[in-house]
Amino acid sequence: MLGMEHLDITEIQGADSLYEADGIITQSEANASMLFGCRTYYSTEGSSQCIRAMLYLTLLYAKQQKRKPLIAAVRNAHKTFLTVVALLDIKVHWLYSKNNPGYLSCDLTPSEVDNYLRNTTDKPVAMYVTSPDYLGKIADIRGLAEVCHRHNVLLIVDNAHGAYLKFLPNSIHPIDLGADLCCDSAHKTLPVLTGGAYLHISKMMDAAVGAQARNSLMLFGSTSPSYLILQSLDVANRYLEDYPAKLDDRLPQIDAFKESLRQHGYTLYGNEPLKLTIDAKPFGYSGIQLADILRRQTIEPEYADPDFVVLMMSAEMTVDELKRLRQALCDICPKTPIEEKPPRFMPCPKTLEIREAMLSDSETIPIEQCIGRILAVPTVGCPPAVPILVCGERIDEHAIKCFAYYGINDCCVVK
Repeated sequence: MLGMEHLDITEIQGADSLYEADGIITQSEANASMLFGCRTYYSTEGSSQCIRAMLYLTLLYAKQQKRKPLIAAVRNAHKTFLTVVALLDIKVHWLYSKNNPGYLSCDLTPSEVDNYLRNTTDKPVAMYVTSPDYLGKIADIRGLAEVCHRHNVLLIVDNAHGAYLKFLPNSIHPIDLGADLCCDSAHKTLPVLTGGAYLHISKMMDAAVGAQARNSLMLFGSTSPSYLILQSLDVANRYLEDYPAKLDDRLPQIDAFKESLRQHGYTLYGNEPLKLTIDAKPFGYSGIQLADILRRQTIEPEYADPDFVVLMMSAEMTVDELKRLRQALCDICPKTPIEEKPPRFMPCPKTLEIREAMLSDSETIPIEQCIGRILAVPTVGCPPAVPILVCGERIDEHAIKCFAYYGINDCCVVK
């Protein structure tokens, strides 16, 4: 019925088994490891499975080092981070930047992290960063890695949107910049079926911990991984051999395209090469309005909210497609800038640990009834899957304003 059923095999003889691989899957992962320059393992359940695996490996590392399983995390983490923190009973110190446009982006500098690590009385075993973030901002991973390693702290990077960063003319992939553990969603920026992802382990990571990589993925993965996704990851290895040349050819055109949008009056946000994030309000529109205009021309954004519209591009976009996108955006006439600012993100007081809140009996109620209640599970879809509040925080009036602004009408709270 779909045309691919004959390829949808399972663990038959000769097909190898993902979590006990000793045949063609091992060979394929070895090819991916050569391409990425580190130990690379496949996931068929997206970066979410890899995030869980990375935190499990961090827990093993903490036990080996006889240290507390405490992680310092930049606040704009994916909700999967919260679920695995709850499952593994890991404690979190949240880090905030002084300069960020909202809850989706958090531009934490190495000096801010160094100051935190020098002054904290409870040093974490690892630091967790999302880069690129959902709006296309790339953190200073090299600087963060240097600071973390100086303080004997691991650096873990959720690089879900940045698999292609390895293949730029000068790689800015987190592993090449000093990260110890990293995950990429291959399906987001490479020609891989949805669910295909990579777990990367730095060569500098402790070998005994790295040896548990397959077990860490198996702990959170289905015993029936998709062989269609595995095949697409395997074929991508061949694609990636020529991919740097494709990127090298397309990036100047994308840069010129972005500059033409600036000349037309658009304000762009972020520094990720293949992501286009438009700060819509200075142009006189909301991000949602711009997204609706583009959809009427069969151009589908990755994400839109009251402030931003996000589009993802690729090396496979043709010159004609770039021209069509430029024409669609430049046909929109600027209007009087919208002065309304989003509610400034402010953390709410922590009342319960993440695990205790998430595993509590809960109920879902309208946001106007939530003041004073404790958040149990984040009410947020994907995209962007970044919680405004964290499980265990007590909801206040400012949080209600944030929920309303971003279209969240109900919250799951502790009974």
